[in-house]
Amino acid sequence: MPIPLILPLCPGEGKGRVAWRREGHVLGKMGDVAADVDLVVPLKPPRAGKSRLRGGLGYPSGDGDHEALVLALAEDTLAAATASARVRRVLVVASDPAAVVALRALGVEIVAENGPRGLNAALRQGAQALRRDDPHAVIGALQADLPSLLSDDLDAAIAEADGRRAFTADRQGTGTTLLLSSAGGELEPRFGEGSASAHVASGAVALGVTAPSLRSDVDTADDLALARNLGLGPRTAAVVGELCLLS
Repeated sequence: MPIPLILPLCPGEGKGRVAWRREGHVLGKMGDVAADVDLVVPLKPPRAGKSRLRGGLGYPSGDGDHEALVLALAEDTLAAATASARVRRVLVVASDPAAVVALRALGVEIVAENGPRGLNAALRQGAQALRRDDPHAVIGALQADLPSLLSDDLDAAIAEADGRRAFTADRQGTGTTLLLSSAGGELEPRFGEGSASAHVASGAVALGVTAPSLRSDVDTADDLALARNLGLGPRTAAVVGELCLLS
């Protein structure tokens, strides 16, 4: 694992205020490598997403700083996903594509969500689009709030799944950060409260891979602090530092 750098959050602040930023965190695009998974990543408009995180950090509704933070979480997640040796395509299903058009620079594809039908409907839409292009592929659903994500952790989970329908639970063991279909099979997403149990009940295999960066999604200020300890991707680290968060 790369050695993290410790960067001050704000000029002139005390030694206790630090942000972890990973040295060599890849800002990559998908390259010409052996890849066997196509990912769907759902994304709400950054201005409207992560309401619990906004409340924990004290942002008013619609605040531009919150929008910048939510977009940074997605950017670091997608940068790690597109740099993965096991990922071939990343398709973002966005309810407001214009708000996230900058993500195309990471090598992802962006399509508009077919109406406000919820997270699982957006994932099914993306999975169907990918399945039309390759009936035999493994399709995955990845959450967009994994700012510490390492490509190696994502690769390890995909390798352990080995073509089975499987999922990675979050660090609490109740939610889901990654769901993989079997090769050529249906994704069958059951995201929402208690999704880990719902995915087990639907026949998905719970992966045992350690992969802490893949299990550390960010819904609250405490989650963001824990992700910082793992090592934030550069975009999230920059926003956290610029806004002097997590004092």
